[in-house]
Amino acid sequence: MKIVVTGATGQLGCELRDILQQNAAYECFFLGRKELPLDQTALIQDILGIYQPDIIIHTGAYTAVDLAEREPESADRVNHLASAEVAQYCHFHDCRLIALSTDYVFDGNAATPLKEDTSVSPVNTYGETKLKGEQAILKWYPQAVIIRTSWVYSKYGKNFVKTMLGLMWDRDHISVVNDQIGSPTYAKDLAQAIMHIVHTDQWKPGIYHYSNEGQVSWYDFAVAIRDIKGLTCTIEPISTEQYPTPARRPKYALLDKTKIKDTFGLEVPFWRDSLAAMLKDIACKD
Repeated sequence: MKIVVTGATGQLGCELRDILQQNAAYECFFLGRKELPLDQTALIQDILGIYQPDIIIHTGAYTAVDLAEREPESADRVNHLASAEVAQYCHFHDCRLIALSTDYVFDGNAATPLKEDTSVSPVNTYGETKLKGEQAILKWYPQAVIIRTSWVYSKYGKNFVKTMLGLMWDRDHISVVNDQIGSPTYAKDLAQAIMHIVHTDQWKPGIYHYSNEGQVSWYDFAVAIRDIKGLTCTIEPISTEQYPTPARRPKYALLDKTKIKDTFGLEVPFWRDSLAAMLKDIACKD
């Protein structure tokens, strides 16, 4: 079986590489920006045709949330139009597709965990382009599996955990937003969940939600990072209004994982356990 992973240099792409390279049953191709420039949409189907994959795991995306407000066309090209091209390839070549999306398709005004059929209403450009990408995928290849996730972090790339560690090592005091609620997603756990779906006997298309179990704010997340690492930095909770950003963030982004757990028999780790595992992994490599 041939598998193509797009966005191969990103957090999830790197975690998938680690897993797939240990499995000789698959012939895998990891395509980063050089191999598959998603902003050059006219080339995408021809490039994918070179590899003739049986499955595409489409993790590639424009993820610079604040920059997207200044570059809406670039974000749309990568998150929407490129996803449409990938889905068209799958439609015309009988290729399965697992595509990644985001909690940012929601407006953040909910008060209970977000289900797959909860009404969508993005509050920023990034979320709008990812939603259009979902819609394009379902139009061209309704047999796709789309996984919405949130607050992704990994030992690879840039993310909240590594940023917080850097700040806590350099400063005695930091401030972190405490009124945005969700759950982190360890990219390694998400990669393992994706491979579980790949291995399943029955392909069950649709939209699914995945993040680690539990509910936290960014402030809670930062405190856990500090405490697990045994650091002494003081962390002050602040409101979203005290930390303005070019792009609005959903204030409530907690995803309901019932569907993906029931459909595929997945066990989802608790967020703090996964955070501890990631921090231990980083420490072992230092």
